[in-house]
Amino acid sequence: MEDRKIERRLAAILAADIVGYGRLMGVDEVGTLRALKAHRKELVDPSLAAHRGRIVKTTGDGMLVEFASVVDAVGCAVAVQRGMVRRNAGVPEDKRLVFRIGINVGDIIIDGDDIIGDGVNIAARLETLCEPGGLCISRTANDQIRDKLSLAFADLGEQTVKNIARAVGVFGLRAADIANLPEEELARADETDESRGARQPDTAEEQQQIRFCEAQDGVRLAYSRIGHGPPLIKTGNWMTHLEYDLESPIWRHLYRELAREHTLVRYDARGNGLSDWDVANVSFEAFVYDLEAVADEAGLERFALLGISQGCAVSIAYAVRHPERVTHLVLYGGYAQGWNRRARTDAEKEQGAAMLTLMRLGWGQENPAFRQLFTSQFIPGATKEQADWYNELQRVSTSAENAVRNSQASGDIDVTELLGKVTVPTLVMHAREDVRVPFDAGRRMAAGIPGARFVPLQSRNHLILESEPAFGRFLEEIRTFLRK
Repeated sequence: MEDRKIERRLAAILAADIVGYGRLMGVDEVGTLRALKAHRKELVDPSLAAHRGRIVKTTGDGMLVEFASVVDAVGCAVAVQRGMVRRNAGVPEDKRLVFRIGINVGDIIIDGDDIIGDGVNIAARLETLCEPGGLCISRTANDQIRDKLSLAFADLGEQTVKNIARAVGVFGLRAADIANLPEEELARADETDESRGARQPDTAEEQQQIRFCEAQDGVRLAYSRIGHGPPLIKTGNWMTHLEYDLESPIWRHLYRELAREHTLVRYDARGNGLSDWDVANVSFEAFVYDLEAVADEAGLERFALLGISQGCAVSIAYAVRHPERVTHLVLYGGYAQGWNRRARTDAEKEQGAAMLTLMRLGWGQENPAFRQLFTSQFIPGATKEQADWYNELQRVSTSAENAVRNSQASGDIDVTELLGKVTVPTLVMHAREDVRVPFDAGRRMAAGIPGARFVPLQSRNHLILESEPAFGRFLEEIRTFLRK
């Protein structure tokens, strides 16, 4: 794997095996193999095909399966376990083949036809925690299915599992629960995403189209389209994931609302999400090149630009270089000078260096001390659920190494000389009590752009959350501005 570029993606992983397989083989090797092959041919394989699962590998009694959708993965698991109840009905208890199944949603590394990484390892560990005939899923998987499937998974708490540094939130469905599921809930669980889409209006997630393009230095970038209407490009910033963000309570509300009136184009910046992680150049100039590549590949002649946080400076640079293509410029939570350029005192410089050290050592871990410090800078008003999602976003969106490189690159940004050259209509917004990027940084940025309108928002959060009043104001200001 060292000789080729590492490929990653977010996937739902199902791990399954037979309880007591060694004992069964010792008692009746031929009969056990014959029964397992029959179960595979008549139940398991058809269920996998119906739910679009890809068998990555089999290991005797076990299998590892990849799904594009966690809803499909859970639906398949329930169908298999329910089917095994019927198939075992006339079999003596000591000869029954009973599955244990674990499901996780996470980032995986593609290694030829194989998949590896924590996303896979956690699914395998969940399988070992599962009771015979039941199903265990991770907290992330449960969060993604709870509004889509009426299955009452029990919260089994945080579990420490082998070879995983952090505790894993586990949710379980017992064999008895699966056997006694009402027919209407079985029907919902057994629907594929395809049939569900035919029954319900399309959602933003189902409409999203993900494509890839190359920046000028060959880095592969993932970008997506959702919604309908005038085009709006959301400039890339660090810590994003095109798929995960549409499920996350940190970002989903914003993207779904914007997609109601616009064709929203987003992309994962280099070193993040579905874009290439193993890149030589992580710099401000590279960020601008990435935006140029996506805008060209998307085939948009004229469009509005939305910059958030470090994306503001990138948007400003693009608008100055290509004013003929930008109709409106919307900037939120941004700055003209990065944290390293803004630092004036030794204490401020030491604080920046300390954050880089913390990223190297604690990025994406469940360590509450690190999570509290980092999350409190971005979303101090978060609920526990939102904080947990944000911590998971750290892990799936980028590596510790790339987080440090992104932070260093954004810290050295300085577009103060470009502010006066912006000629497109500009709206600047900033949270009054933003801890991550000082309110004064946003105010100064707006003051340097000719004719820019500045709107203070009453919030403590660097990333505006759906539940706070400021979000309504934020949306209304954007919609009014882009309609002009």
